[in-house]
Amino acid sequence: MTERRTVQTRNAWRTARPWVVRGCVAVAVVVAYFLLPLDHLGPHRPVLSWVLFALLLSAVAALLLRQIHHVLVDRPETRPGVVITLLIILSVHVFSATYYALAKQPGEFTGLHTRVDALYFTVVTLATVGYGDITPRGQSARIVTLLQIVYSFVFLTAAATALSTRARAMVVRRTERDRSG
Repeated sequence: MTERRTVQTRNAWRTARPWVVRGCVAVAVVVAYFLLPLDHLGPHRPVLSWVLFALLLSAVAALLLRQIHHVLVDRPETRPGVVITLLIILSVHVFSATYYALAKQPGEFTGLHTRVDALYFTVVTLATVGYGDITPRGQSARIVTLLQIVYSFVFLTAAATALSTRARAMVVRRTERDRSG
């Protein structure tokens, strides 16, 4: 009886582990966003700011493409649901940090003063809602906003499509296995 419970516990942990890891990493990204010294970027170090933005966004895009590739070639040992979700959270925070740093430059944004404002603007832009309370006024802010919109259309839409494709394939496999077993 105890051996059976041990196996059940092990199986439950295997199922829960990716969710626990995903939650911990997501919390770490959010905490890092609020704790990193972003005030030292923007107009104080414009070259460093743009290089960091380009490198981080490129890295996230490359990792997203890799996960999409794993789904397309149907690599069953991968967990794109875990990784893609985290990469989407990371991309949101990369844009938020960039907006926050840009807002330090006079004339770039109207209504964006805090990290919460930057996160709010990023999510509102991602959702294509656009309330109008925060507005990109400067050319750099508008370019980054346009880049976020294009990035969302290309990378995040492809990632969401890959996740739904993977989920559908898993459901079909389980259904076929249940019918034959």
